[in-house]
Amino acid sequence: MTARTELLQGSLDLLVLKTLDLEPLHGWAIAKRIQLLSRDVLEVNQGSLYPALYRLRDRGLIESEFGESEEGRRVKVYALTPKGRAALVSGEQSWRLFADAVEAILAAG
Repeated sequence: MTARTELLQGSLDLLVLKTLDLEPLHGWAIAKRIQLLSRDVLEVNQGSLYPALYRLRDRGLIESEFGESEEGRRVKVYALTPKGRAALVSGEQSWRLFADAVEAILAAG
């Protein structure tokens, strides 16, 4: 497991919430959107994504319903709930505080 993978697993919930804040998407599209927005730095595998989606759904942060993919296949589409939007705001604030602290340490010396 690389450092990049560990970072992704630790922040995957936040990345999924942010991605769904842009628009409701199905699982494969969520993974592709994260990869696109990260300029191909982050790749989310199915073995990490679906447990995160189920965890977020169980916590009431996202909801799902069946829809249709761009190719016409039946897929489960995920969307943020109001509770999920609040968690996203809180998570973004915590992430920025953490990132600023890491940056301060890396800039020392």
